[in-house]
Amino acid sequence: MPAALPVALVIDDEAQIRRAVKNALAPDFARVLESGTGKDAIDLAAAQRPALVVLDLGLPDMSGADVCHALRHRIDAPIVVLAARHTDIERVALLDAGADDYVTKPFTPEEFQARVRALMRRSPYGEHDTSRIQFGTCVLDVEARTLTRDGVSVHLTPIEWALLRLLASNAGKVLTHQQLFTSVWRNRKKYGDAQQYLRVHVANLRRKIEDDSLHPCYILTESGVGYRFDPVP
Repeated sequence: MPAALPVALVIDDEAQIRRAVKNALAPDFARVLESGTGKDAIDLAAAQRPALVVLDLGLPDMSGADVCHALRHRIDAPIVVLAARHTDIERVALLDAGADDYVTKPFTPEEFQARVRALMRRSPYGEHDTSRIQFGTCVLDVEARTLTRDGVSVHLTPIEWALLRLLASNAGKVLTHQQLFTSVWRNRKKYGDAQQYLRVHVANLRRKIEDDSLHPCYILTESGVGYRFDPVP
C-alpha cells in the first residue's frame, strides 16, 4: 500500500455533482480538488499533478474533448469521464482523446468507486506489477509469455496472447474496438469488421480464463465501445 493517499481532481460546473463525487472519492484520496471550468481545471491539474481526474463533459467554457486532450498532454493520471445520454460514437471519441473510462449518469456511488479503484490499481499509487499479473487462479507472466490457471499451463494463440496482455496491462481502462484492433492486428486493411474479429477471439479467450464464459467477470464488454479488464471482479 502507498505511504500516503493521493489527490484527485473533480471537474464539473455543478456543485451538487462535485460534492457527490467528492464524497465517493473521500475514502481513497487524501484531498479532492474541485474546478467548475475547463481552463481553471487545466491550470490546477498542471500545478497539483492529481493522481485521478473526474471530468464532466458539460462545462461552460470548453468542450469535454478539448479538456481531455489538454489534460492528457500535461498529466498521465487516469481520466474518468462523467457522461450523460451520450452516444457510443461520442464515448469512443473521448476514449480516443485520452480518457480511460466513463461513467454514465445517473450512477451509484458503488459503481463509481469500483471503476475508480480498478483504474487506480494500475496507477503508480496502487499495487501493480505489469510483468506478472494475477487474476483469480490465473497468472499471466508477460516476460515468460506464459499463462497458468490453477497451476496448469494454458495454451493461447498469438492473437489471444496479444489481446490478453494488452487488456490485462491496462486493467480498469476501457479499450475501444479500434484501439484493440490497431494494436493486435498490424495490417488493418487486410481485415474486415474489427468488432466481429474481436468478438470471436474474445469469446475463445473467455473460455480459457473465465469460470463461466457466458457470464464473464474478467474481460467485460462495454457495449458498442470495446472491452475492459478487471482483475478483481
